[in-house]
Amino acid sequence: MIHEIRNYHYNPEKLELYRQWAINEAVPFLKQELDVVGFWIDSGDSPEYSGDKIMQLPLGTANVTWIIRWDSMEDRKAGHKRVFGGDGWKEVFKKHPDANGYFQIEAKFANAV
Repeated sequence: MIHEIRNYHYNPEKLELYRQWAINEAVPFLKQELDVVGFWIDSGDSPEYSGDKIMQLPLGTANVTWIIRWDSMEDRKAGHKRVFGGDGWKEVFKKHPDANGYFQIEAKFANAV
């Protein structure tokens, strides 16, 4: 089993519109189609940092994070093709408030311990 952790740096000026689209359109669809562990949008509270080598990145911290559970990387590849290449997602994405508002998208993969 593998967890795909998706971090988005979405345009903060349009984050509230994105939030409404995510709540009303994207999240219900994605939870129906995928094993979504959770979907989080920035609360507006300041992030906390600790450690010896804190990096202040130009984009700051991600403001949208969601996690999907997959059986394997092969399962992920097939799932992405099925879901994000399908007509259902195309209909959801047509309602997106600003598809060009993604400054950066990061997907990383982790195994539960």
